[in-house]
Amino acid sequence: MPRLISISAAAVTVAAGLGVRAFFDGAFADHAGDALYTVLLYWLAVLVRPSARPWAVALVAGGLSWAIEFAQLLSIPAVLRPVLGSTFNPADLLWYAVGALLATGFHSLLPRRDDGRETRL
Repeated sequence: MPRLISISAAAVTVAAGLGVRAFFDGAFADHAGDALYTVLLYWLAVLVRPSARPWAVALVAGGLSWAIEFAQLLSIPAVLRPVLGSTFNPADLLWYAVGALLATGFHSLLPRRDDGRETRL
């Protein structure tokens, strides 16, 4: 996948996250934010490894999200709390998986060449 698409998808994901926080509150905003957090990690992983298969990137993004969530059981430095969070919530693990699945589905819809590799846009 071209890096420009990954960067664009990451920017759209950040905009979506900010939009959700601006226009919604409560459980919907929290769950959407969790899913979008993993979607952002997904596109950043694709940026690092553009040739990776979508399912592999989903495992990396979901696994990293889960690792960060479990790290919240320990003491996270105050400077990192705005990005990594501070309170473990088991329900977040589900929403990270939803985000990874959504990103994988979108990534899988992108055009590929006949040999199975993605096309250059």
